[in-house]
Amino acid sequence: MQTNSPDLWHGTTILTVRKGGVVAIGGDGQVSIGQTIVKANAKKVRRLAKGDVIGGFAGATADAFTLFERLEAKLEQYPSQLMRAAVELAKDWRTDRYLRRLEAMMIVADKDVSLVLTGTGDVLEPEAGVMGIGSGGNYALAAARALATTDLDAETIVRRSLDIAADICVYTNRNVTVETLKA
Repeated sequence: MQTNSPDLWHGTTILTVRKGGVVAIGGDGQVSIGQTIVKANAKKVRRLAKGDVIGGFAGATADAFTLFERLEAKLEQYPSQLMRAAVELAKDWRTDRYLRRLEAMMIVADKDVSLVLTGTGDVLEPEAGVMGIGSGGNYALAAARALATTDLDAETIVRRSLDIAADICVYTNRNVTVETLKA
């Protein structure tokens, strides 16, 4: 059995919500190979750029950390310009032979913008400030869209939505990390 196949690696739900002057990104901690949970407390959400940017990843961990490092370098090159740094990273990701093989997606946000970055060169700003990625991403996204119309704050919406995703997606657990920034 080959364990590095993308078809065998599962396990992540990353969600971002921007509401009421706060942006929150949260992710669960489960990593699975096939039907086996190999880690329950992975940290898939972190702060970047001296704390001014938050990000979460879905996909292969080593690939995601490579992309985080590349994004940090772009943020040093283009300080306080997340959109520009993300576009430059997407260009590299799409054209560089090494980076093209990386299998991950990222959600990143600063005080002004939230973005989803993919290996196909996409830099997408989520509609209505809500976006989910990963195996449970659509479940969390649906829950967050429903909760966004309530009086709940961004962090609470992220936490509740990830909890709902964990009820539905076997590759999502309740060991959640959430980071927030004030807009």
